[in-house]
Amino acid sequence: MTSVGYRQLWAADPGGWRAAGAAWAGLTGPVERRAGELGGATGRLRDGWSGAAATAADARLAGLRDELTSVVPALIEADQVLAELAGRLVVAKARLGSAVALADASGLVVDRAGGVHVDPTRVRPTERAGLAAARVAAALRDALDRAGAADRTAADRLDELARAARSGWASPPPPGRPAPGAAPALARAWWAGLTPAQRRWLVAHEPTLVGRLDGVPVAARDQANRLRLGAWREELLAERRRLLTRVPPGPAASARLRGVAARLAGLEALAGRLVAAGEPRAYLLGLDAAGEGRVVMALGDPDHADRVLTYVPGMTAGLDDAPGELGRAARVLDRCAALAPGERSSAVLWLDYDAPDFLPEAASAGQARDAGPALHRFQEGLRASHEGPPARQTVLGHSYGSLVVGMAAREHGLAADALVFVGSPGVGAAHAAELGLPPGQVWASSAPDDVIRLARPADELARRALLGAAPLTAVLGWPDRGGHELWFGHDPADPGFGGRVFPSDRRGHAGYWDPGNPALDGMARVVLGR
Repeated sequence: MTSVGYRQLWAADPGGWRAAGAAWAGLTGPVERRAGELGGATGRLRDGWSGAAATAADARLAGLRDELTSVVPALIEADQVLAELAGRLVVAKARLGSAVALADASGLVVDRAGGVHVDPTRVRPTERAGLAAARVAAALRDALDRAGAADRTAADRLDELARAARSGWASPPPPGRPAPGAAPALARAWWAGLTPAQRRWLVAHEPTLVGRLDGVPVAARDQANRLRLGAWREELLAERRRLLTRVPPGPAASARLRGVAARLAGLEALAGRLVAAGEPRAYLLGLDAAGEGRVVMALGDPDHADRVLTYVPGMTAGLDDAPGELGRAARVLDRCAALAPGERSSAVLWLDYDAPDFLPEAASAGQARDAGPALHRFQEGLRASHEGPPARQTVLGHSYGSLVVGMAAREHGLAADALVFVGSPGVGAAHAAELGLPPGQVWASSAPDDVIRLARPADELARRALLGAAPLTAVLGWPDRGGHELWFGHDPADPGFGGRVFPSDRRGHAGYWDPGNPALDGMARVVLGR
C-alpha cells in the first residue's frame, strides 16, 4: 500500500495489529522450550553414545538448536514493528477525528472519500467557509499522510525480515566493540556501521553488550534484554535455593529470602507487562537482578516518540516495587494521551541506580552523586538513537530521585528540555539557573501535607529523624515551621528557587499520581510542553 485512504483509516483497527504482534512474540516461549528440549537430548546422547556417528548427531542437534534460538529475535522484532504501526495508527486516527470534529464545528461535511464540502443547510459558501474547508482538508491530509508513512515503514521492515529469512539471517560482525559505558554517540555510530545481519548476530550472541549500550536503538536493546529474562529469573531462583539450604536460616537469611521473593515477584510482573498486548508496548532497556535490583523500561518507543519522559524514583525503589513505579510513569503517559491524542509520547522508568533503603542513607547525597554519570549517559543515548525530528525530553524526579536528577543536571548536564521535581528534599542547587536549562523549563510541585517539606537541616528533630535517632512518626506530626531551605538545598517548589511551580492537592508524599490530583496534569503538561 503506497497511500492510505480516508475510509481505510477510519476503519483501521490498531488493536488488531497490536494483537497480531503479540501473537508473534508469544511464539518465543514454545521456540525456547523446544530449543531447551534439544539441548537436553544432546546431553543425553553425550552420556550414552560415542564415536563418529555420535559426534555427527551432536553437531546436528546443536545446529538445530542454534537455528531455533536465532528465530527468537525475529519474533520479537515482528511484535515491535506491528506495535509501532498500531501506535502510529492511533495517532493518525486521533488526528482524523479532530479534523472531522473541526469540519462539523465549521458547518462542513466530510464525504465518504474524504472530500470536504460546505453544508448549505448550516452555512453559506463564503470566503470564510472556503478557508475553513482548506484547513480541514489539510488536517485530513496530515492524518492520512501519517498513516501512509506508518504503513510503508512497517511494510519495509517486514519485507526485510522476510528477505533475511530466505538469504541468511545473521552473520558475525567485524572485531571491535564499544566498551561498557562508551559514549552514546560512539555506540550509535558503531551500530549504524553494521549490516542488519550483523546486528541480529550481536543481539542473539552478545545480548549483555547490546542490551546496556546507551545510543544503540531501543528496538535492539529490547530484543537483547528479553533474551536474558530467563537468565535473570534463574539468578534469583538460584539465590533463593542457596538461602533455603542454610540450616538454621537465621533472621538475616530470612530477611534476604523475603527480599529475593519480592524481587522475583517484581521480575515476573515486569515480564508479564512485556508480553501484554495492550497499548503502549513495553521496551526493556536494562535489568539487573543483583542487590536490590535495577530496571530501565519504556512504555512506547522513545526512538519514535514526539515527547519522552524519563522518570527517576526515590528512596527504597528496587526491582521489587518497579511495577508500581512503572505504573506512575504510565499514569503520566495516560494523561499525555488524553491531553494530546494526536501526538506520540513515551515514558521511561529509569531505576538504574542504588536508591537508599533507609533514612540515614537518604540523608546523604552520595548515592545521588554516584547515579549522575549513568543518568547523563542514558539521556544522551535517547538523543543519539532517536529517529526523525528531536523529541521533547523531560526528566522527572520524585523524592530522593529529584536529588539524582538535580545533581546529574548540575554536575554532568542532562540532554533534556525540561526538568520536573515532585516531593523533593532539595535538588543539590540553590537556584534553577544552576541546572543548565532555562529557568522557565524547571518545574516543581510539593503537596501541602508532604512530610518531605519538614526535612530542614536547621531543625534538630528532622535531622535526628532522618539519621534514625528519632522515629519518623515524630516528624509526621511535627508542624511546618516555614522557610525554604530543605535538606539538599533550596526548595525547588518555592518561587524563590527561580523555576516554575504547579499545584498539588493534599495527597501526601506519594499522591502526586493520584487520579484527580492537579499535579498529575501538571506533570503531563510539562512533558507535552504546554
